[in-house]
Amino acid sequence: MVRKHGSLERDEDANQAAWEAAKGAAWGGTKWGAAFGIFGGVAYALSPLYRGLTVQFKTYIQMSGMIVGGYLEAERRMWAYQHRVRHQQRIMRDTEIWRRYEEEYEERGTPGVGAESNVHRKGSDE
Repeated sequence: MVRKHGSLERDEDANQAAWEAAKGAAWGGTKWGAAFGIFGGVAYALSPLYRGLTVQFKTYIQMSGMIVGGYLEAERRMWAYQHRVRHQQRIMRDTEIWRRYEEEYEERGTPGVGAESNVHRKGSDE
C-alpha cells in the first residue's frame, strides 16, 4: 500500500521550492553550458587532440557540463530557499511570542513604551 503524504497541487511550499529548483537548474545549465561551449571553442583552437574527437563525444562533454551546472545551481538555490523560509518562520514565531509578552505585560498594569502606545498604569492620574 502506498502512503500519500500530500499533493503537490495543494502544497504551496512544495510548489514554490520546486519552482525555485527549476529556475536554478535552468540558470545553472545555461551558465555552465555557455562556459563549456567557450571551453570547447578555445580547446578546438588550441589543441589538435580536441579536434580529433567525434561530434558525439563533444556533445557529451557539453551536455555533461550543463547537467552538472544545473544540479549545482539548483542545489544552491534550494539551500538558499530553505534558509530564507526558515528565517521567515523564525521571525513570525518570535514576533508572535513578543506580542503575547507585550499583551501580558500590559495586562498586569505596567506601562508600555510611550512612543508606541498611550499605555499608563491602572489607577494612575498622570
